[in-house]
Amino acid sequence: MLLEVRDLQVEFRTRDGVAKAVNGVDYSVDAGETLAVLGESGSGKSVTAQAVMGILDMPPGRIGGGEILFRGKDLLKLKEDERRKIRGSEMAMIFQDALSSLNPVLSVGDQLSEMFTVHRGMSRKDAKARAVELMDRVRIPAAKERVGQYPHQFSGGMRQRIMIAMAMALEPSLIIADEPTTALDVTVQAQVMDLLAELRRELDMGLILITHDLGVVADVADKIAVMYAGRIVERAPVHEIYKRPAHPYTKGLLESIPRLDQKGQELYAIKGLPPNLMHIPPGCAFNPRCPMAQDICRTEVPPLFEVGPGRQSACFFWKETLDG
Repeated sequence: MLLEVRDLQVEFRTRDGVAKAVNGVDYSVDAGETLAVLGESGSGKSVTAQAVMGILDMPPGRIGGGEILFRGKDLLKLKEDERRKIRGSEMAMIFQDALSSLNPVLSVGDQLSEMFTVHRGMSRKDAKARAVELMDRVRIPAAKERVGQYPHQFSGGMRQRIMIAMAMALEPSLIIADEPTTALDVTVQAQVMDLLAELRRELDMGLILITHDLGVVADVADKIAVMYAGRIVERAPVHEIYKRPAHPYTKGLLESIPRLDQKGQELYAIKGLPPNLMHIPPGCAFNPRCPMAQDICRTEVPPLFEVGPGRQSACFFWKETLDG
């Protein structure tokens, strides 16, 4: 297994109290595999990824427990200089806001070249040539002429391609893409997702795709983990989860996707708001918003039940949900 996250717990200590952002998360991804991590904003998707990458702000963040195994080695037990060697060369991250992630006063060529001069000890000339190759590889037109341009001179979709080029520069074994299609139009979203899928196949790398949009991952992911209030509430192969969700939250997310056969109808929305992570409700955290909630849901935290081959659901009424 390339990456295994086991019982990960992350909390943020603030003046108002302790926010439990990640509360016992388990997931894994292997080489050549894509795991999509889904959920609304505040569900803990990005915080989990930051903990994996070792870029969590500490303080106020604090890892309260668990293991992050990369090729069998627990990253949480490594010293910072050892983690730094792994970042970029063995695992990399694509951030959702490319404009703020790229340095506005350096050309994109300089930023790409730095990966090779710092990590590979290349000369500036050779590093620039590799930067042009990378820009060609992610299909940026006229890469040789544009390598000296600055981030603001590129469109949103092109900037995201540059971020992908930076992430794959050293051909890491694992890439984490955090909302890589945010603020892009539908056509560009599809191009970016196709590019990530192509690079995953070409490099046989593991890919963790973080998103709130189920529609984005349908043709890319192999398996899905759905997060809510810092926990995994459902895990399943991608096609199974679309056919028959086994958790009311997943079902609500699916029903909120616009469909061509529902033209003119009001779009479904999950009622209420995600919980305050400093005051997570007792029992199942989703119970105040769940149409199927009963007394047991308000008092007991549901474990992840085995509901089928490679499938788990943290719902006491998973059978009823599967049956629709």
